[in-house]
Amino acid sequence: MKSLETFFKLREHATNIRIESMAGLTTFLAMAYITIVNPTVLSSAGMDFGAVFVATCVTAAFGSIVMGLYGNYPIAQAPGMAQNAFFTFGVVLGMEHSWQTALGAVFISGIIFVILSVSPVRAWLVNAIPQNLKLGIAAGIGLFLGFIALKNAGIVVAHEATFITLGDIVSFEAILFITGFVVIVALSARRIIGAVIIGILLTTLIAAIFGRIDFDGIVAMPPSPAPVLLQLDIIAAFQWSMVTVILSMLIIDVFDTAGTLIGVLTRTNLLDEDGRLPRLQQALMSDSSATVIGAIAGTSSTTSYIESAAGVAAGGRTGLTAVVCGLLFLACLFFAPLAQSVPAYATAAALLFVACLMARSLADIDHNDFTESAPAIVTAIAMPLTFSIAEGIGLGFISYILIKVLSGRTMDCSIATYIIGLIFTLKYIFL
Repeated sequence: MKSLETFFKLREHATNIRIESMAGLTTFLAMAYITIVNPTVLSSAGMDFGAVFVATCVTAAFGSIVMGLYGNYPIAQAPGMAQNAFFTFGVVLGMEHSWQTALGAVFISGIIFVILSVSPVRAWLVNAIPQNLKLGIAAGIGLFLGFIALKNAGIVVAHEATFITLGDIVSFEAILFITGFVVIVALSARRIIGAVIIGILLTTLIAAIFGRIDFDGIVAMPPSPAPVLLQLDIIAAFQWSMVTVILSMLIIDVFDTAGTLIGVLTRTNLLDEDGRLPRLQQALMSDSSATVIGAIAGTSSTTSYIESAAGVAAGGRTGLTAVVCGLLFLACLFFAPLAQSVPAYATAAALLFVACLMARSLADIDHNDFTESAPAIVTAIAMPLTFSIAEGIGLGFISYILIKVLSGRTMDCSIATYIIGLIFTLKYIFL
């Protein structure tokens, strides 16, 4: 116990093993839904649910434990919601690449992220994207997830004349979807820890009572990871059409991680007097290495989770919180039958809730400056309407640069912004 206190500097951070352990449990309950939702999303890309379940738990455990031991921050990690949506609906279903090639792209983006994490370029890249475009990207991903959730629940369906229309909202699946969503939002409003996983399990229980699911049990030995383990195709990812895919993965991962770290740790005394992370390199290395391991294990990019704020609110101040959370993810490996019994409309309710959280970024956009707000809104709208996160990012960058140049405000764009915009422009012209 004494060694734990010394290693994590518990006394220095005015905490103890009991507080850190409870904070780790709190964080785990807040983000445990990813063990169900991530395999559900990636299985739409043709990947084996059970194998992805294992990859999700193992990657979340690895990322969280490394963050705790190396970064000493109370930040847990797992495959990200924005990342898995881009992987499945953007790269595999949208661009018709194989999921093996998509995993190869995840691996490459992770390696690039590792290199950036140990170089001065990381600060240059973090500052490359204009703040309002960052907000537009976050909101756009939220709208995209919301559209996917409504589609998966049958609330919106295809229509020949109008592209989409309202589905059967009084079907059993639609009613349970709405019920799950309402329960999650209500519990969250009451600040109930684990609101998302409670909503998912409650919806599943109701479906089971009515005999509408195939219940496979609760506990069993973990499924075989073989169907997705080491199945990444790195060679196939080295093609011109994958350049913007890898760039988009990198952008989403870097800014998702940086935003979460700053956002969560601002509530603590862990930032320096300038509001910066004293161990940013270690934190980014933990995240980027987890993405590399995740690609090898068979899942989309890993990121730091905003739900870590629940653990911080419970008193978590050191990496011990993240380590405890990681160990709980390993314990989850034995609950695969329960995860596989969860119906798609139950996870869709969780997706819609996450979408609502991300879409809040629209309110923070600077609407007083039209040269800032217009490209951000274009980004947000383009993602669900093109069914592609990458296209939304590309159109957002291009419109931002063109608007700034024609407005005589070329200095508002950094060199990195011009470079990223040029890459997307070349992609649209030649690919």
